[in-house]
Amino acid sequence: MKQPINDTTSNILLTGTILLANFDFSSLLDYAVKAVVGGAIWMGFQLANELIRRKIKK
Repeated sequence: MKQPINDTTSNILLTGTILLANFDFSSLLDYAVKAVVGGAIWMGFQLANELIRRKIKK
């Protein structure tokens, strides 16, 4: 007699496949570009802040 398979891995794989099938990759690329640009701007402000603080201490 066969026992039914109750594997959570197959359920997760099926759910992930359904979610990725409806995923918009062009908007993901746009978001990634905006995140990188925003991170670079934030890093620039942090470096400028550090340089200004060092100059004020001297």
